Amino acid sequence: MYLKSLQITNFRKFSNNENIIEFVDSKKSLQENINIALATTLIVGKNNSGKTTITKALEILTSSSPKFYANDFNFRYLNNILTEYKENNFENIPTLIFKLFIGFDKNIKTDLVTNIFPFMTIENTNDSYEQSFEINIKYEIVETETFINNVKAILEKYNTENKKDLLFQKFLEALNNTSFELIYLNSNNEPIEKNKFKLANLIKIEHIRANKNISDTSLSETFNKIIRYKYDMKGVDLDDKIEGINENITSEIKDFNDSLINNVLHKIEDNKRFQVKLSSDLTIEKLMKSLIKYEYTEQGLHIPEGQFGLGYANLMSIIGHLIDYIEKYPNEENNSKLNLIFIEEPEAFMHPQMQELFITNINEAIKELLNGSSKKINTQIVITTHSAHILNSKIHTSNSFNNISYISTPNNEANVVNLHDEIIITSEEDKTKKLNDLKFIKKHIKFKVSDMFFADAIIFVEGVTEETLLSFYIDNHETLGLNKYYIAIFNINGAHGLVYHDLIKLLKIPTIVITDLDIKRTDDEKINFTPINSLDARTTTNATIQKYKGSDDISNITDHYEDENLYITYQSEAVEEYYATSLEEAFILQNHDNNILNNAIKEVKPKIYEEIVGNPETRKNLVDNSYKLQNKLSKSKSDFANWLLYYLSIEDDKEKHPKLPNYINSALDWLKTKLALANDGQ
Repeated sequence: MYLKSLQITNFRKFSNNENIIEFVDSKKSLQENINIALATTLIVGKNNSGKTTITKALEILTSSSPKFYANDFNFRYLNNILTEYKENNFENIPTLIFKLFIGFDKNIKTDLVTNIFPFMTIENTNDSYEQSFEINIKYEIVETETFINNVKAILEKYNTENKKDLLFQKFLEALNNTSFELIYLNSNNEPIEKNKFKLANLIKIEHIRANKNISDTSLSETFNKIIRYKYDMKGVDLDDKIEGINENITSEIKDFNDSLINNVLHKIEDNKRFQVKLSSDLTIEKLMKSLIKYEYTEQGLHIPEGQFGLGYANLMSIIGHLIDYIEKYPNEENNSKLNLIFIEEPEAFMHPQMQELFITNINEAIKELLNGSSKKINTQIVITTHSAHILNSKIHTSNSFNNISYISTPNNEANVVNLHDEIIITSEEDKTKKLNDLKFIKKHIKFKVSDMFFADAIIFVEGVTEETLLSFYIDNHETLGLNKYYIAIFNINGAHGLVYHDLIKLLKIPTIVITDLDIKRTDDEKINFTPINSLDARTTTNATIQKYKGSDDISNITDHYEDENLYITYQSEAVEEYYATSLEEAFILQNHDNNILNNAIKEVKPKIYEEIVGNPETRKNLVDNSYKLQNKLSKSKSDFANWLLYYLSIEDDKEKHPKLPNYINSALDWLKTKLALANDGQ
């Protein structure tokens, strides 16, 4: 039995759409040819995106007495309901809704048949080997009328201009003072009798929490529990043994107690009034606490646990929990319970390389633990993380985007995207190209691009100059209004960048694609470095523009293209009467009289600069020779970018900095608006 998906509605950051998390079938993992990457569902997202909420929802639902509080409701959902109440519309009543979609096969053990029988409908009685059923759960108010009357009283008292700030708080208090009940329903929306089902009897959760507080005894405590369990499993009665030890020790010290301590004491005080009694007080708890001494060996030296590196200590702590779980797992699987292990933010204290190898390390650990064991571990593993390195580890160990759930908060609410290889590339081109594009993304994403999953916004550029300049301007020019956000800038060729567009739209992260107009020139124009002063009858060689324009004709090109959360920009307007074909050329045309730009060109191409500008300098000549300069700089773009960065860094007066070309400024304005709207929850 395994959890196929979980839908969360109105709980914390989750609202009523984009709220389904998909899970990988446990049968793909821990049975034969163990591969944790294939077995693992990875839930990724920035801090406070809702990753832990998923675990919390399941933990509450599977507790012995499930209870939610007012703060567990989605606040936007509650605020909308309260707005309706203020208009005397009491149709909607606050309700939390969860739906579990569970798969099983016909070999399910009889002990669970009774448990799941209430959820079986006609659709579940087909002849297929693999079947599934739904568990719908509602957490709703018991006495609706009483709740409505309480809300009306609150509105009468607090729905005024001077008390409106208190109104929502009082509404929350009313919810906390209201009785709720948990109701189970099958896929036909038919209620299940309360005494016939309890989710805790069906699902077992093991939660390995983020270990933010590694102490000097963390590992000893972890492994002591395992050793205690091993004694219990062997039927060793430690209580009897410890009682015997206490009796022996007490007997051994009796003479010392009577003849020495009390004899001395009685010289001072009457023995009828005061005596000392020494006895052994060993307990299982005290024994287990100091039973194991954990050390590691380094070049032959035994180093105490307290000096163990935090990253390795965290990894060993996780492995210790897994050992504990596997040791306690029944040898003969006679319970077909749905078993889930949640590993929360394992990256704590780990350096990047260790994070990259995390899934491989866990894979090897479990493989070794199960080596020679007859145990059939029917467990799904779920990792929540905000580490780009663990994301890389998942993609490259499994060679797939499958079973990765990405959570973002575009409107300050959790938005779940369940990634699969088949939706990363959606083009209708031939299968070979589609597979090659997917293979490219899997390999290429490892080189920093995986940071996109944790960015507020993304900017794709085609060259080192754009990457260097944008990074500097965003960080140092507060007027752009972007330096408070995490904006990931990736340098990727335009044609290759196209393969990311489907993925970017899935992630819904605001993204700018800065590409080049790439005007197609005749051989004579190339030889003579002829600048372009008109786009009439002109075409482009740029694959991105061709895709969004629908042709290579740029004679009537718009100033940019928008596609959902994508903004594609390029040199669409003439500067100083000429159309640039690259960022370098646009930058020269825009800033031909700027000292920083001129100094950078002098450093990189001193002879060409002197040839063009002359002596005394006539900087206006840079305009007519902008394409020539771009051509000459084409093999020195890195040097040009670094010299620009050098002169920008030593010039504190930002008014003296070169201006970014208009097509880039317009794109950054769009991005600023998008981020502001997202920040406002719109």
